[in-house]
Amino acid sequence: MNRFFSSVLFFALLTTFWFSMANGQEAPAPTETTTTISAPASANTQPQKADNAFIMMCTAFVIFMSLPGLALFYGGLVRKKNMLSVLMQVLSVFAMISVLWVVYGYSLAFTEGSGALSPFIGSFDKLLLGGVTADSTAVTWSKDTFIHEFIYIAFQGAFAAITCGLILGSFAERIKFSAVMIFCAIWFTFSYLPVAHMVWYWDGPNSIIDDASSSIAAAKAGFLFQKGALDFAGGTVVHINAAVAGLLGAYLVGKRRGYGKEAMLPHSLTMTMIGAAILWFGWFGFNAGSALEANGIAGLAFINTWLAASTATISWLGAEWIFKGKPSLLGAASGAVAGLVAITPACGFVGIGGALTIGFLSGVCCLIGVHKLKGLLGADDSLDVFGVHGVGGILGALLTGVFAAPSLGGQGIWDYITNTASPEYSIGSQVWVQAQGILITVLLSGAVSFIAYKLIDVTVGLRTPEEDEMIGLDISSHGENAYND
Repeated sequence: MNRFFSSVLFFALLTTFWFSMANGQEAPAPTETTTTISAPASANTQPQKADNAFIMMCTAFVIFMSLPGLALFYGGLVRKKNMLSVLMQVLSVFAMISVLWVVYGYSLAFTEGSGALSPFIGSFDKLLLGGVTADSTAVTWSKDTFIHEFIYIAFQGAFAAITCGLILGSFAERIKFSAVMIFCAIWFTFSYLPVAHMVWYWDGPNSIIDDASSSIAAAKAGFLFQKGALDFAGGTVVHINAAVAGLLGAYLVGKRRGYGKEAMLPHSLTMTMIGAAILWFGWFGFNAGSALEANGIAGLAFINTWLAASTATISWLGAEWIFKGKPSLLGAASGAVAGLVAITPACGFVGIGGALTIGFLSGVCCLIGVHKLKGLLGADDSLDVFGVHGVGGILGALLTGVFAAPSLGGQGIWDYITNTASPEYSIGSQVWVQAQGILITVLLSGAVSFIAYKLIDVTVGLRTPEEDEMIGLDISSHGENAYND
């Protein structure tokens, strides 16, 4: 117990150091703001009630993805003796990250930083949401269009919470509960927040009037946003980021006792099917909501999400049927999630043809990732987080650069000076920018994860004792059973 509290104290000190590095000076007193970032005042800044209602609904969808969607999807895949432990981890991590998001996460991800670190992390000007009121507004992707800031905060917070939850599938059935909580707090602070800032933070479209103002706005934006990386709803920020952390965890926590020698079959594919269906349902909020407006792009993201998941389900089943002789429910559920993952960065940028192609390829590639790549990597990634979210996220991020091209039915790059799609689009150049985003995310998440796991291992420890693992984490860690039979 003393080691646990020592770890918590260490994390608190580490976080304090991070804040000071991010800001480089004392936090100013909170002030009243009218936007989440320093966009120029507009003649029409009143948020539309329809957009507000749409994003609140989408936020609820994303929360539903975690609780109970992800919990049931993962819970059904583990052995019966560990079902409750997975539910407990998803619920507890969701709650903790939600609190940390409000305390400092939103501020570090979605405010302008200072000095050389500005492209990589924000400030803590909005620590504990200081300065945010019921009248504060957040920018969207269209000029003179805003939503209320509290709604935007909740939407982005739901993203952060489910991202940390995704990691849990990689080391299910053998990690300490205390290690889970400490790791997710550290990783959220030092990996999720910087990647979210680099990919999604900018000054908003109202700050762009001409070439000069466009250059100024670009200089204030996140590092990958400046480069022009396209990530509509979280291919890098969510899926690749989490998958790398999970893969490192699978290595460093170690393989489950008996892995490769005894069957470790899912105890309830019924639960997994229910969880997959909820994830699919919630993903419409995840992707369509990232348009931040109830408009045609939200509709495009919605239909692309529907089609990519459907196509991936069929392609996974088809490939499985050919190579294994029988199509399985587990394959169908996994294929659906693979398609949802791969279309995430692309959903608002590509056309219908692009969505169908991304869905088809993701089903086949993620099947290979789960059944072939996993063996080559030699990691006990319990619930195939890297095989689905890593492979699907990387594939989707790269193909976004291809199918966003107007010549292939995509939306291209929007020019806020002319307020039209830019006539210039180079597939090769955009794919290279996408690859840079992937590489930076992999390196940052990998480095933060490795350090965090090692720190936890020498303090509270990562792995449950062998006897506890044999009994099952439901009883050994929580003193409860998922089922009384």
